[in-house]
Amino acid sequence: MISAKYGAISLNALAAPLVDDLIARATLLRLNVKKGMRGQTLIDAGACARGGIEAGLRIAQICMGGLGRVSLSTSAAASPWEWTVEVQSSHPVLACLGGQYAGWAMSHSEGDENYYVLGSGPGRAVAAKEPLFAELGYRDQAGRAIFVVESNNPPPPPLVDQIADECRLAPKDLTFIYAPTQSLAGSFQVVARVLEVALHKAHELKFPLDRIVDGMGAAPFAPPSPDFVTAMGRTNDAIIYGGRVHLFVTGPDADAENLAKTLPSSASKDFCKPFAEVFKSVDGDFYKIDPMLFSPAAVTVTALDSGRSFFGGAIAMDPLNASFK
Repeated sequence: MISAKYGAISLNALAAPLVDDLIARATLLRLNVKKGMRGQTLIDAGACARGGIEAGLRIAQICMGGLGRVSLSTSAAASPWEWTVEVQSSHPVLACLGGQYAGWAMSHSEGDENYYVLGSGPGRAVAAKEPLFAELGYRDQAGRAIFVVESNNPPPPPLVDQIADECRLAPKDLTFIYAPTQSLAGSFQVVARVLEVALHKAHELKFPLDRIVDGMGAAPFAPPSPDFVTAMGRTNDAIIYGGRVHLFVTGPDADAENLAKTLPSSASKDFCKPFAEVFKSVDGDFYKIDPMLFSPAAVTVTALDSGRSFFGGAIAMDPLNASFK
């Protein structure tokens, strides 16, 4: 059904019951659920709906295609920001890069209206239009496609038609969950990408993805702000300055040690200031920010072949406090 490499794993089939449960609990989770003009399912988790932290936790698990465990706990690691988002996956590459990564640029322009979001979620694996999926050797042939977008609005109907065509499905088989960064659910599900950010950085560093066996991560929950730039900055800072990740890899110790050294955000030339300040200093152009900044603050890499562990980076409280307060 899927690919020989990943056996019968279907991210969307695994996520589907999580979505159905989200819909069944919509009132309790303060969500708005409706059908769009094309028959697509639309779940508002923080735009007009209030949403909340529990909704964000469930959305994060949906984003990972049911292959990740997400929880909320307390930790003194980034005190006084003790409430911590924890993520774990025994299929971290598929869960994070195949599902959670915001890799599909969804855009539509009509008249003065311009819609642009980076789509995440397991639905990406049905279309598999990103080059990343060829590298992963994975394509999901599920009968549903589930997407999560960090936005105040779901994709407009013409874009829904385009996405359905890319997925080779009818629009009625698509689900879009949306929540802006400024909302509780939106902030939570972005911070829950702490492990995904590490996987993406490892990919950028050319570390062989098939040697990453397991992984877990944690980051302080970022208090949302009604201002978009502030809210976006806080979710990034939660990971960049407060995030911790532990990866379990195969191969030589030297490779594990080098990954622990180069993966942390402190390896970036832009490491020091709250992300919102960095963002404003480049006039809001993400492409002018050093891509090596997008990574966790502290990293542990365990080489499974030898049992040795290597460490890099550290939590940076000054920029974290400056951002969150």
